[in-house]
Amino acid sequence: MMRMSGDTFVIEGLSGKKLLSGTIPVYGAKNAVLPIMAAAALLEGETKLANVPGITDVGSMSRLLEDLGAFVTQTGKEMTISAKGVSGTVLNPDIAKLMRASIVLTGPILARMGQVTFPHPGGDVIGERPIDIFVSGFKKLGATYTETAESYTLSAPGGLSGGEFFFRIVSVTATETIMMAAVLAKGPVTLKNCAMEPEVIAVADFLISCGAQIEGAGTPTIRIKPSVLHVPENVCSIIPDRIEATTFLALGALAGEELQITNIEPSHLDAVLDMFSAAGVTFSITKNAITVRAPEKFNPVKLRTHEYPGFPTDGQAPMTILLTQAEGESAIYETIFDGRLRYIDELTGMGANVTVVNPHRANVKGSTPLTGRDIATPDIRAGLAFILAAAIADGKSNIGNAHLIDRGYEKIEERLSAVGLSIKRV
Repeated sequence: MMRMSGDTFVIEGLSGKKLLSGTIPVYGAKNAVLPIMAAAALLEGETKLANVPGITDVGSMSRLLEDLGAFVTQTGKEMTISAKGVSGTVLNPDIAKLMRASIVLTGPILARMGQVTFPHPGGDVIGERPIDIFVSGFKKLGATYTETAESYTLSAPGGLSGGEFFFRIVSVTATETIMMAAVLAKGPVTLKNCAMEPEVIAVADFLISCGAQIEGAGTPTIRIKPSVLHVPENVCSIIPDRIEATTFLALGALAGEELQITNIEPSHLDAVLDMFSAAGVTFSITKNAITVRAPEKFNPVKLRTHEYPGFPTDGQAPMTILLTQAEGESAIYETIFDGRLRYIDELTGMGANVTVVNPHRANVKGSTPLTGRDIATPDIRAGLAFILAAAIADGKSNIGNAHLIDRGYEKIEERLSAVGLSIKRV
């Protein structure tokens, strides 16, 4: 069992009652703001961002940038990054190991400074997340690579060359990182088998606002021409977090009398809404909000995670909680990460009937009442799923390692308390 540390969320379960009502706002996307912050390191000037979420990963990225010579200020949802003074080429290992997204900085720093040294990136323990695809991409653009026991170094003192690179696996972070580096390459760059997520498009849009010549973001092939970058004229507003939206929709489906999820982009949620609909959830959609009510019963479904526009792997755990309440047998196929089902042991300890067939498949039999218990959160997304499970359970739950949830969700206890859930941080 994973050891608890730091703060704990204490939740009094609703015992299956559908009592939550009101409005939950969705904040800026974690997976968009971090690479856009990194992209600001390409610019010898000041970048202004809006709708920046107050999460600890944003704080970690800010410290990494400052350690490299940037100056970062944040007031509420507004952030200014002045990267004119960036001169460092070594990512602080103590900070970089806190989050996987630290690797996105390698692209901008290598492209601008001609060299970057970084540790193996940290973050959630959800299976193998190798860096070889990043290294291969940089080498294809003319960088050389050396490795020690503690770090990796990429060098391109004369600048990156143009070229063509095929991603052997579809990777959001790798697509963003190589795309950011490519905007300062000396020749045209073509990237194939790219990730198509909205966050990739958001990073490309930011770079285009800075003068980058990028075509095809949001499709499997992205083409980048040599560019001269400048500070963007307008403030860049971070897109809404579709994973937050998915999680709150699952909460509303499980325990909502009438729950409205606001500040969202419904077009980013097509696969999610289709799956909820198949499970028997009804909702109403407006331009930037979705209202959801808990149904009398859920239908079992077969859920398969997939790269966008498929069902997001980060939404798999909240959906699994919902399927514990479906009448019949559901199947979960996790196709992205080989360690993403590890949280299920704790879920079965709450009374769920879930069988892990292999690292990529689980069967869920329902519906089963859940009972509160003490749980140590293993990662960001499983942590929020445990909060959902605790919300519908009978009795009290203590969800430990709250700091991991804080990496991706701002003031989660305040937002959930506002709609009627008994949750407090201790």
